[in-house]
Amino acid sequence: MVAFGGGHGLAASLRGLRHCEPALDLDITAVVTVGDNGGSSGRLRAERDAQLPPGDLRMALAALADEEPGHQSTVKLMQHRFAPINNPDRRQSDVDRRTGSYDPLAGHAVGNLLLLGLMELTGDPVEALQHAGWMVGAKGKVLPMACHAVGIEADVRGGDPALPDDVVTVSGQHAVAVTNGHVENVRIVPASPPACPDALDAIRDADWLIFGPGSWYTSVLPHLLVPELADAIVASPARRLVTLNLAADNETAGLSVADHLAALHWYLPALRVDTVLADAKWVGEPDPVHRAAEALGARLVLAPLAVADGSPKHDPESLGTALVPVLGVDR
Repeated sequence: MVAFGGGHGLAASLRGLRHCEPALDLDITAVVTVGDNGGSSGRLRAERDAQLPPGDLRMALAALADEEPGHQSTVKLMQHRFAPINNPDRRQSDVDRRTGSYDPLAGHAVGNLLLLGLMELTGDPVEALQHAGWMVGAKGKVLPMACHAVGIEADVRGGDPALPDDVVTVSGQHAVAVTNGHVENVRIVPASPPACPDALDAIRDADWLIFGPGSWYTSVLPHLLVPELADAIVASPARRLVTLNLAADNETAGLSVADHLAALHWYLPALRVDTVLADAKWVGEPDPVHRAAEALGARLVLAPLAVADGSPKHDPESLGTALVPVLGVDR
């Protein structure tokens, strides 16, 4: 299984796969987007010229970590985020507005610093991720989609509130993710970054390629914009699964569920999909989604996927239960 994405969406997918792994004996590889320029990852890119933003990679490692207490203690440490000195109730800040002092650790996750150190020590992000995976007993591999960090740009109508009818260029993953305008086009910079060779090998050897859930423009689609990855995805003999989000976020405001599927075809017309998995409650009127899935060559599978409290978050156990009959086809 090769799962594509980043952030909380990919972590949810990986935890779902972990729940069905005992029933299907899965070999899981996470291929992680490398466009993050916000928060701790953004600071490390700017201040240390980090080869790769570590935050999404760290979250994928945590999702695949072994449940044994020792490994979970390591995960807890990696996920720990430093609070500002003498101000534990505040969110991260590069400069404390009250004192004007700089706090270099505030807001950084320990795991981000660990991954950065391992990458500098080894000079090889794949080797660094293998070592970090060993530290948490990861039940699978974590790989970057490209060998170096990329930028994300979008053409956004209304991206400038003062010019609601104009299209402006919004630069940076974080800025695109929080934009209140309508995203009309998204791209990566550079347009043809070198793909991670190990990720290409994993795609060629896969039985299933899994896309989503996650931020559509900044976590899911970027994989389709790396030419080498896109070619490998199209050429792969693997089946393809798309797991839809439970709700729209800022960057996809105004897009219907069917529009999310149409975007996959828009950015990679040769992409064919076998199965689209969606939550029956959150999908809304199913007919347009059925038609959008069929346009990609896929069948739509509806199942309860959300957490019980009614919030738009995937429940790993429910997602795993829904994945077993889908991924177990012809096994």
